[in-house]
Amino acid sequence: MDRSRKILDIAAELFYEKGFHGTSVDELGARAGLTGPAIYRHFSGKDEILATLFDEAMDELIRAAQPVEEDADTDFERLVRHHVEFAVRHRHLVNVTQREDRSLVDPWRRKVNRRRKLYVGCWETAVARCLPTATPAEVAVATQTCLGTIFSIAYWPNKVSRTPGLAELIVRLTNEGLDAFRS
Repeated sequence: MDRSRKILDIAAELFYEKGFHGTSVDELGARAGLTGPAIYRHFSGKDEILATLFDEAMDELIRAAQPVEEDADTDFERLVRHHVEFAVRHRHLVNVTQREDRSLVDPWRRKVNRRRKLYVGCWETAVARCLPTATPAEVAVATQTCLGTIFSIAYWPNKVSRTPGLAELIVRLTNEGLDAFRS
């Protein structure tokens, strides 16, 4: 594993455990097997590390939110399944991106906010395809409900987040939630 990747993985763990402001560069370096100042050979500081974590998460999530299937319902199920699996596989990262966005500083904050709007827009497009008669407000509510459910997994007890068939269960629950807008 290259050092930058190791630093990022350890930062996600530490930011999850202690928060962004509760983690020092020296502590991050020590856990990564480096001196604190050696971190600066890879990143300009904690702000860039946090922004990079956000960027990596957004890269995958935006890519997965692009339509793939022609059938709207099939594509929506694929989207939900991917995001549930991402939330389970990257619990610490999802938790950090949900909790520490207030710690981002410019210029990274602006970039993350632009990308987050793009991401939510992709989800709204997917939901609108499933709910062609829904109003924009209903699409926004349905989208936020889905995202809130999926990303709340980062806060669930480990035992619950490892429930066999979790992705399929969440797909079923979100589809049934969309049914409220179909009637």
